[in-house]
Amino acid sequence: MKKILFLLILFSSVLFAQTNMVIFYGQGCPHCAALESWLNEYQPQHPELNITNYEIYHNQQNRELMKKFTSSYNTKIEGVPTVFINDKIFVGYSSEIQQQLIDEINYCQSNQCINPFDKIKQDNSSIVSSISSLTIPLVISAAIVDAINPCAFAVLIILLSTICSASNRKKALYSGLAFASAVYISYFLMGLGLFKVIQISSFTHLIYKLIGGFAILIGLVNLKDYFAYGAGGFVIEVPRSWRPAMKKVINNVTSIKGSFLIGFIISLFLLPCTSGPYIVILGMLANQSTMAKAIPLLLLYNLIFILPMILISLLVYFGLSTAEQAEKIRKSRIKLLHLIAGIIMMLIGIIVIITG
Repeated sequence: MKKILFLLILFSSVLFAQTNMVIFYGQGCPHCAALESWLNEYQPQHPELNITNYEIYHNQQNRELMKKFTSSYNTKIEGVPTVFINDKIFVGYSSEIQQQLIDEINYCQSNQCINPFDKIKQDNSSIVSSISSLTIPLVISAAIVDAINPCAFAVLIILLSTICSASNRKKALYSGLAFASAVYISYFLMGLGLFKVIQISSFTHLIYKLIGGFAILIGLVNLKDYFAYGAGGFVIEVPRSWRPAMKKVINNVTSIKGSFLIGFIISLFLLPCTSGPYIVILGMLANQSTMAKAIPLLLLYNLIFILPMILISLLVYFGLSTAEQAEKIRKSRIKLLHLIAGIIMMLIGIIVIITG
């Protein structure tokens, strides 16, 4: 009896070639429910049909998987239900689409049809590797823009003045490092929060391209300040009206612990004018990466961001710079910094739009 059962199973597997169907649906979508209802009746009569379902409204990883499928099929589809079978895509559900699905299933019983998963593995390997190869350079580039941002340098000058006033150079060094560490931690935590917010939102190709456009806009504003500094009545810097308050806060530093706490407060002053490149990178990562993959990149980004703070602390400790010298350099190089930031952000924006 067991041998007969085995032969029947073997015969069935030869007689009925397996047809693979991948479906992306949304919970609460009426057309998705109609498709599911029909398949629940149809599939038991067709054991050769293997169906894999992915819900995308509430699952970010499934949305990312759908993007990989649409990319491998050379299309951009946002609607549900979306069905991948053989080399064809069916979007939506109607009596006409139902018949087309039946025809394709019947076709696959007498012909060699591809498994959609095999297509995505083959077609997306080069795409994924190329995007991944761009991710780290883009993160580093945006971090450099943030690091040389005149906003950050204005804070560094105030911090430098405070550190220089300390009689104990070793204490001044530790205070500067504590301050930089606090900025690092606060920016990293804010980045994680923003990453999660962006990731759980409905992320579409249009939004991704808007992020690229936002990067280009930041670049153009920086270029504006290179060619016509202050034109339009604004610059991408800490508002001058804020600086007395910032200086007052920093001047209250009397200990290493105080420097650490003040760093968190100063982060709030920095965020409005340094968040542009950060938001662009967070949007890019939310579209391409999971939280686990994004964390090391955010750690790298913020390390680059605080490197000038660390450098300033070391220069003061070794007596190689003063507040007056740093301020003079900042004023003489401020247009150049805007030029560098503008070029980098425009390039990042263009790359984001192309890869989106």
